[in-house]
Amino acid sequence: MSKRESIARYNLIIKKIRRQPATFQEISDYLKQESDLQEYNFNTTVRTFQRDLNDIRSIYDIDIQFDRSRKVYFTDTEEHHEAFGRIMEAYDTFHALSISERLTDFIHFETRRSLGTENLYGLLYAIKNQIQISFGYQKFWENEATNRILNPYALKEFRNRWYLIGNDFSKNQIRIFALDRLRDLEIGKQTFVQNQAFDVNGYFHDFFGIVNVDGRNAEEVVLSFSPDKGKYIKSLPLHHSQQILADNQQEVLIKLKLVVTFDFVMELMSHGADLKVIQPQSLIDEIKGNYQKALLQYC
Repeated sequence: MSKRESIARYNLIIKKIRRQPATFQEISDYLKQESDLQEYNFNTTVRTFQRDLNDIRSIYDIDIQFDRSRKVYFTDTEEHHEAFGRIMEAYDTFHALSISERLTDFIHFETRRSLGTENLYGLLYAIKNQIQISFGYQKFWENEATNRILNPYALKEFRNRWYLIGNDFSKNQIRIFALDRLRDLEIGKQTFVQNQAFDVNGYFHDFFGIVNVDGRNAEEVVLSFSPDKGKYIKSLPLHHSQQILADNQQEVLIKLKLVVTFDFVMELMSHGADLKVIQPQSLIDEIKGNYQKALLQYC
């Protein structure tokens, strides 16, 4: 049995048990069904299944337990953070591609430049081990790259781009760098002690996306979406603070509490006529001003 087949089976077992507790027979039936859909034989025995549970515990740090009273296997899904879910998504995509034939007939990829993900492994190593790094970085509006020295703290994804957050050694302040503009990464030998007061989630708590603007306070924003667009907004909230105030045939009304930034304004404008800003007035004026400038392009 290949290692790829084993990993695929581990992921199916995790997926099945994360949905709801299941008996061994239910898990076995699920694996048999997947065997019919895919190009592997996922059929398992009790003995093999027990070895799989040990491997899952070792590889994923997920403890699948057995409830003797209900005779079901279960795991505490609350302990699994967002990153694990994204890893599962990535694996599902990779696995689907790896077993498909004549991909160009069925799958059409977007044409896009490198996102800098080739540096993810090295950056994660430096973050985990608190090792100082250096790299060249070129902003879109600058002609040449500049050399940077950074104490790396965390990685963050936003709109299919990856960003590195850390303390800029020369300026002694938190800075954010897009991985697709990062060049010649070098992992040094100098270690550092991370500021324990820094919390990446708290740092972006009041902001939309990757922008953090010091000195500005969060404010209440009320938005009215068309019923159809509102379905998308409900399924994929704009911000963790999102609350639904009304949901009817006329509108989906939501409330957010965040700092209004350029990225947030651009997000709102992307919804066009399906969105009306209710408050604050300053945001209404900014949106109206942007649309008026856009109309002048066609006069």
